[in-house]
Amino acid sequence: MADFRLRREEVLDGDSLKSMLLGSPARAAQAILLVAREGDVDAQAMLGQILLDGQGIEQDQPLAVRWFEIAARRGHLMARNMLGRCHEHGWGCTANATIAARHYRVAAEAGLDWAMYNYANLLATGRGVIEDQVQALNLYRRAAELGHAKSMNLLGRCLEEGSGCSVDTVAAHEWYRRSAEAGDFRGQFSYAGILAEQTRIEECLAWYRRAMLGGNLAFLKVAAQTLMSATDPRVQALAEEYQQRSQLLKTL
Repeated sequence: MADFRLRREEVLDGDSLKSMLLGSPARAAQAILLVAREGDVDAQAMLGQILLDGQGIEQDQPLAVRWFEIAARRGHLMARNMLGRCHEHGWGCTANATIAARHYRVAAEAGLDWAMYNYANLLATGRGVIEDQVQALNLYRRAAELGHAKSMNLLGRCLEEGSGCSVDTVAAHEWYRRSAEAGDFRGQFSYAGILAEQTRIEECLAWYRRAMLGGNLAFLKVAAQTLMSATDPRVQALAEEYQQRSQLLKTL
């Protein structure tokens, strides 16, 4: 019984769980499963996530959806958001952006920044909902003000392009900076571009490299093409580093 309580404490403590998942994914998965079956809603949401990812347990996306549904019905906002993700991308269920939008909206209205971001993305592109740039902007802003780094970058883009608002390049640049400093690789790339325009090349190169190290494969491919068209040869040379990084990620 004492051992079960220890596992329960580890499961509910984020740092301990992270260490367990890195050191012994199977043990962590077993602990999460035990606590989820006992009815702990956080563990139920965690179980959905590891089933979705196949982390320490055999991947089973339809079962992940079921556990997300259980936790979401009990008011777990991230589980509700993940249900939206599953329905948006067809993970363990048929892809349906309309259903995804409903889940995102519920969690967004309850105050979850990730759901605000995801719902805003659908509104901005008209997927599953009627396109509404103003509402998308407002959601990006709400999430950004809560510290959501990806929303900071997209808020900056809206302000720069005038999507759902008047163009405000000063505010856009500030949000790019905040997104970059908060760790979003797309925000870092956006901010680096602003620094390049201001001929602050050394700072620009540093941010481009940080974006490169954090970026995923799809981002790196597109970013490399953008850098190839840069006017400064030092920035242009980074395109090769981005291509090399994308090749490395392909082998992992």
